[in-house]
Amino acid sequence: MSNFAFSFSIISVMAGVITTYNGGLRYGGPASMTLGWLVVAAFNGCVALSMAEICSAYPTSGGLYYWSAKLAGKEWAPLASWVTGWFNIVGQWAATTSTDFSLAQLVQVIILLGTGGANGGGYTASKYVVLAIHGFFLVLHGLINSLPIRWLSWCGKLGAFWNTAGAFTLVILIPAVAKERASAKFIFTHFNDDNGMGIHGKAYILALGLLTSQYSLLGYDASAHMIEETKNADWSGPMGIISSVALSTTFGWIFLVALTSIVTDIPYLLSPDNDAGGYAVAQALYAAFDRRYGSGVGGLVCVGVVAVGVFFAGAMCIASNSRMGYAFSRDRAMPLSRVWLRVSKNEVPLNVVWLSVVVAFVMALTSLGSQVAFQAMVSIATLGQYIAYALPIFFRVTTARRSFVPGPFHLGRYGVAVGWAAVLWVAFLTVLFSLPVAYPVAKDNFNYTPVAVGGVLLLSVGAWVVNARFWFQGPITNVDL
Repeated sequence: MSNFAFSFSIISVMAGVITTYNGGLRYGGPASMTLGWLVVAAFNGCVALSMAEICSAYPTSGGLYYWSAKLAGKEWAPLASWVTGWFNIVGQWAATTSTDFSLAQLVQVIILLGTGGANGGGYTASKYVVLAIHGFFLVLHGLINSLPIRWLSWCGKLGAFWNTAGAFTLVILIPAVAKERASAKFIFTHFNDDNGMGIHGKAYILALGLLTSQYSLLGYDASAHMIEETKNADWSGPMGIISSVALSTTFGWIFLVALTSIVTDIPYLLSPDNDAGGYAVAQALYAAFDRRYGSGVGGLVCVGVVAVGVFFAGAMCIASNSRMGYAFSRDRAMPLSRVWLRVSKNEVPLNVVWLSVVVAFVMALTSLGSQVAFQAMVSIATLGQYIAYALPIFFRVTTARRSFVPGPFHLGRYGVAVGWAAVLWVAFLTVLFSLPVAYPVAKDNFNYTPVAVGGVLLLSVGAWVVNARFWFQGPITNVDL
């Protein structure tokens, strides 16, 4: 249950949906989100099933990079492990950055609407204030992750409960309160091609709209990173991955449909001139309650429910970061590894917990220069982690196709087919999220995703060629199995 709770809290579909909802409305609108979710769910399920199968065979907190080392073959194991590990940890840092920064933006919008709204003299926080709020939440999450594992486990379970109960409550409340509701036809078939970004091809727009769904179903490798602290690891770990993804997919789609039911004026919701300053979900909820009761306070409470869910997600992100960083340091792959692998008397890797906090804050500094550059954090959180997910699966269906020895959970004869579906899906995502998001391309709308992802690849491979290949041999083996 605890293992499942960590992944389920990190995925936090309420957080994922609301964080990227503006992009979904802009690129394709309701149809791209509600139907696109089902497409993503099918292929994402293949990724999760393949990861669960490998997790059952190799239940270690190193997770993905350890799997790559075991599956790539003796000759390629060190390089495969090195690249997978760096994509995984950088993707996790970016996920923590985007999660806590999204929480800071939610708090800013709640304050804005609570003080009268953008058109009523409400307080609009500067980018420096939003960054400070982001830093405050990071410190809180660092303190939570400094507690003994039993308290962290309790926090994960509470987060899972909150995300389930919160989503369930909002799914019922939102359509019930709204006086104006979209029709089922609008929710499932309306296609918005008026994005104001110079992109008109429907297939292109629909593809870009998939980011909402893909980002919302991310982070379930936490079950692997927490596995050394899990009983019956070779079964509980895979079940944590599968159950968290299955429930998140189901609850997330229902929540997305309920939220979209109150979307009736897309241009207005996306307009920076509305009371929420262009934050579509907050504006829709605030307006729905205001029309029904003459006050938008209920809408602010709904946004607050989501914000608490995002808070738990951020705490679990740090938990996953720290275990991954600890395992990577244990195998001497991190700079200053001896510092990061130290644990407290409560067996908590404190140093790497606070390393994760500092890195997530530094990454958020890009928001001071360009919001577009910061959006690359969301993309690299998605792509960086999915590339790390796909690499061990790729080795499973190629170099280890005949030598792979499954654990208690396995896919049988379907393992290779499911694995290839997962690998091809991630390859498609890598190309998709590297494409321009606006035309003509300019510095204000440039998609920095290929720069960020390419930078991780270049730096990791460069470090390997220049130095690491002489000493890094992959995960250190303590016992022969």
